[in-house]
Amino acid sequence: MARRGRLVGAVLAMVVAGAVLGLYWFQPWKLWQDVTVEEALPGTVRTSGTSRADPSAAAVPGPLTVAGGELVGHEHATSGTVTLIRLADGSHVVRLENLDTSNGPDLRVWLTDAPVREGRAGWYVFDDGEHVSLGRLKGNRGSQNYPVPSGVDLSRYTSLSIWCDRFDVSFGAAELAGV
Repeated sequence: MARRGRLVGAVLAMVVAGAVLGLYWFQPWKLWQDVTVEEALPGTVRTSGTSRADPSAAAVPGPLTVAGGELVGHEHATSGTVTLIRLADGSHVVRLENLDTSNGPDLRVWLTDAPVREGRAGWYVFDDGEHVSLGRLKGNRGSQNYPVPSGVDLSRYTSLSIWCDRFDVSFGAAELAGV
């Protein structure tokens, strides 16, 4: 009888350990947790020596949209727009506007060289070629900015994916067409 009790206890411990590991790995509660991030579009920064009243001060050009596209859903329904913006200082940011997707356990924002395909055909293609991670997705809803690291050759990347690094699948993606 004691042997049977130990066996039941061991099986129960394995089931509990499996459930805890499964919950950690899949993090299903995130499907019901929305994180909204509303960031302003990065603008120009005036130096302290310039003034609006000084007509000789050179106007600093504002942000310029270089490319953009509409997000399509893959593993999860995803919508919003993506724009690649060159700032006045020459740096670039990727801006997600009106983003609406599911939350996930390890979501990243990737610039990639993969073509955007609709439906299941587009779920797994973004890690097949070159990609550069712009960091973790800040929120699954709203408008947010992701700086592009200096030295990245933007001519090599034609799309953006919201990539789940844990399960190697795209939640959604957009083709970056020149504007």
